[in-house]
Amino acid sequence: MTSELVSARKSETGTGRQLSPEQAAAAAMVAEAKARGLALTGPDGLLKLFTKTVLETALAEEMTEHLGHEKNRAEPGRESTNVRNGSRTKTVISDAAGEVEIEVPRDREGSFEPQIVKKRQRRLTDVDEIVLSLYAKGLTTGEISAHFAEIYGASVSRETVSRITDKVVAEMNDWAGRPLDAVYAAVFLDAVVVKVRDGQVANRPVYAAIGVTVDGRKDVLGLWTGTGGEGAKFWMSVLVDLKNRGVHDVFFLVCDGLKGLPDAVANVWPRTVVQTCVVHLIRNTFRLVARQDWDAVKRGIAPIYTAPTPDAAAAALEDLAEKWGGKYGAVIRLWRNAWDEFVPFLDYDVEIRRMICSTNAIESLNARYRRAIRARGHFPTEQSAMKCLYLVTRSLDPTGTGRARWTMRWKPVLNAFAITFGDRWPNAETY
Repeated sequence: MTSELVSARKSETGTGRQLSPEQAAAAAMVAEAKARGLALTGPDGLLKLFTKTVLETALAEEMTEHLGHEKNRAEPGRESTNVRNGSRTKTVISDAAGEVEIEVPRDREGSFEPQIVKKRQRRLTDVDEIVLSLYAKGLTTGEISAHFAEIYGASVSRETVSRITDKVVAEMNDWAGRPLDAVYAAVFLDAVVVKVRDGQVANRPVYAAIGVTVDGRKDVLGLWTGTGGEGAKFWMSVLVDLKNRGVHDVFFLVCDGLKGLPDAVANVWPRTVVQTCVVHLIRNTFRLVARQDWDAVKRGIAPIYTAPTPDAAAAALEDLAEKWGGKYGAVIRLWRNAWDEFVPFLDYDVEIRRMICSTNAIESLNARYRRAIRARGHFPTEQSAMKCLYLVTRSLDPTGTGRARWTMRWKPVLNAFAITFGDRWPNAETY
């Protein structure tokens, strides 16, 4: 190996480029692998050999530091009698090289605590992150185990995968109880449906809330499971949870006509404006209309949600009722029942209207949730469903580019908010 290293340096010097020690060592290892007929990757490739060499070298250095002397170089008359005592074989799993068999040094007193590969550690750190990432994408524990066997040639049992994902439960609980900001410009609330096998497979709604801070940041505030028949009592518990975590004021709460929610909001945050999602309202309208009448009804409802004032919207609704009330009375009742939560956004300028008239702000999050849910089909327990959704939440936009785009879109809205809600704006700022 030394002669190859020297020759590698000479050859590079001859070409006019001096290799660093690290580059020279890598070149020498590649040359040795080629001479021995080793592939660079694969079960018996150079990468596996390199991983073994690095780990064993690091463990030997740790033992030297622990004992205070090199092998067979203990100083005479020293106080400690502890010395090296051979080694033991251990197999660890690397995400890049699969199963790697290494020799872990031992000391006579058994006091050596290795750090690079700790006692009872069988997986190198990156493997846990891969498992959590695959779980967040909706793979089952069996599919993750098969993935490791196929790609890395490593044996990772279902039980091991389950233990890895269970580590995230404590982190999830801490996240669910973390402190929040005192004031949010808007909170968007929506649900996704998961299938949970509890005796028999049943649909369970999981509600997610996104808060927009006064500086334009997006924050997933929490996840709550329901049964499908939620009322004011359920929503009171959700809102009280947010309030207990520090949320004292919300300018707008946008939702899809959730039963009992407006009453709960009035009790927890009396000055919060509850806005129903106009997009959902329009979508529900067309579910009640025959397809051949869609174009005509669309022209009839457009003046309602684009009206300049609430009075103009009410007049447009009366026109719709006069023309279509006989044939589609359910459509008129739908709009009138939602009227109190529909009209608030019409009192504000166009910048605010555009951002609070629907739950579109949370739809991208729901799309990621649904992708993971579809991959799984159903979950064995409610906790496994929540783990999956939490891991999806944790993996959102790691680069931050999406957050930057979001903030830029919200800047005009926040300027309008700062004027409209100047008396409630934090830090006693006035505009």
